[in-house]
Amino acid sequence: MGVGRASLREALKALEIMGLIEIRLGDGTYVCKRSDFFARPLLWAIASSGETEAHELSEARKLIEVELAGLAAERATADELKLINSYLDQMEQSGPASKEFLNADIAFHLAIGQTGHNAILLNALLLIRNLMQRWIGGALAIPGVQGKALLQHKRIFLALSKRDPGSARAAMGAHLEDMASYLGEVRHEALPMGEAMSFPGT
Repeated sequence: MGVGRASLREALKALEIMGLIEIRLGDGTYVCKRSDFFARPLLWAIASSGETEAHELSEARKLIEVELAGLAAERATADELKLINSYLDQMEQSGPASKEFLNADIAFHLAIGQTGHNAILLNALLLIRNLMQRWIGGALAIPGVQGKALLQHKRIFLALSKRDPGSARAAMGAHLEDMASYLGEVRHEALPMGEAMSFPGT
């Protein structure tokens, strides 16, 4: 094609920054299912932000995910509950501070978002999922957090399976409030921008 390798590498890097492709070291380059281009400026802002912006991220998650948990408790089908439970099983089977736990954790939250059957709230959650990755990934690197998160996820799922919207909202709110206490540490332990993650169901 008459293009030098250096130029090709720069072009691929630009496409990765725009969220159009995903470069997996030792594996290859893949086209993303959806572009994160418009979410990336928000991601960069949070990554280098002060405590005020970090607090706003915590507030946003609570506003979106607490309500989605309540809706999911009301609207979940048997198959949707089975899917959410499968991610809980993956978390239980994962080793400490593992990528598998992080992937299952993210998938658990996104599956609840999908189960709420509210496209606007789900899209809002998907918009900040990269921020969630950095937040959750950093928090799980802190000793003791993974076990605590697993117990809290079990409480959330129990409320969903009992079709109890109030308990589901309370359990999700308590989980996010507790995880928010680690947000200051997460800002210093955030995952590198280029690290590849896989998110089932997205």
